[in-house]
Amino acid sequence: MRKISDTIARLAALRAQRFTETIEHGAPDHLLPLVGFGSNPGALKSKYYRPKSLPKGAPLVVVLHGCTQNANAYNFHSGWSQFADELGFALIFPEQQRANNANLCFNWFVSGDIRRDNGEACSIRQMIEAAVVAHGLDRKRIFITGLSAGGAMATVMLAAYPEVFAGGAIIAGLAYGSASTIPEAFDRMRGHGGPSKAELQRLLNEASPHNGPWPRISVWQGLADNTVVPSNADAILSQWQGVHGVGKAPTRTEEVDGQARQVWCDTSGRELIEKYTIAGMGHGTPLNTTGDDGLGRAGPFMLDVGISSTRHVARFWGLAKPSVRRPGKTEPASGAALQTFTQAEKPRAVHIDPTPEPQPLNARGSAAGITKVIEDALRAAGLMR
Repeated sequence: MRKISDTIARLAALRAQRFTETIEHGAPDHLLPLVGFGSNPGALKSKYYRPKSLPKGAPLVVVLHGCTQNANAYNFHSGWSQFADELGFALIFPEQQRANNANLCFNWFVSGDIRRDNGEACSIRQMIEAAVVAHGLDRKRIFITGLSAGGAMATVMLAAYPEVFAGGAIIAGLAYGSASTIPEAFDRMRGHGGPSKAELQRLLNEASPHNGPWPRISVWQGLADNTVVPSNADAILSQWQGVHGVGKAPTRTEEVDGQARQVWCDTSGRELIEKYTIAGMGHGTPLNTTGDDGLGRAGPFMLDVGISSTRHVARFWGLAKPSVRRPGKTEPASGAALQTFTQAEKPRAVHIDPTPEPQPLNARGSAAGITKVIEDALRAAGLMR
């Protein structure tokens, strides 16, 4: 963990980078408020989208925004509701409140918010249950995705409630349980320290009483991301490779829309984990807003890089028809050629790499666990009331 002085300096420097208002940019609001969904121990808000012709037994996708964003802005830029109209599925958008977090980040590192049946995790679970019951949705086709802090909270939900989800997608996110304090969150986001591979897998296994089958996992990472650095994607992979019984080396590599895709399959060839690495992309959700695959609109942290994560994630989950993929050259991993893996590896050490987006600051949790000097620094930086 960094010294307190270093943490204070980084928090103070953040003030110049922080958006003064939620990123909305005049986005039309197609979402409806979801109220009365439960006890809501995490004090979150929620919105939903239901296409007019939604069939009974339709799938559900849960979408988690990033820091400084809200549900409406993320939906508008990512194109999820437009895609829901095309394919016929429902959407839930959990939404953070400033009373919980000054930067509207989900509190992915606060123990009281990431445990099963506690805090924000429990609130999101209640939203899902309310939507399934109200609209007659398919319990076997529930999926979750998120960007950055939303991606980290998606890993929380996949770990705490794996029996609920058929699949998940983490975009520039962090592994479950990789941080438990604000200073640790800063360090993990920047790739400093963190649990070993064996510890990450233990944290996942102990997060719920679930024994499988496990959700399919899609991981997206920009190689030029200096906010949540690329080694975080490797940590997420390491965490999920254990429960899926696949090895470190991918089954195959491909080129999709000019970007690298790695795939881990079971012995029958079923895809269990995929990882997209986007060359030259910084911190944000990958979009393709033009052409036949065009979806969504570019904006802050919503980056038009010629590949639509929204469409490809839905295809990986089986919500949309698969696209034509062109196999790429297999590249060496750690000096050895990548090979199809048929047996699970034993846990081995992993290096976790992570950095900050706007900032994961928690008003409820910090008072209990952070010293007065750090709280004073947060207020001085304009990041805490």
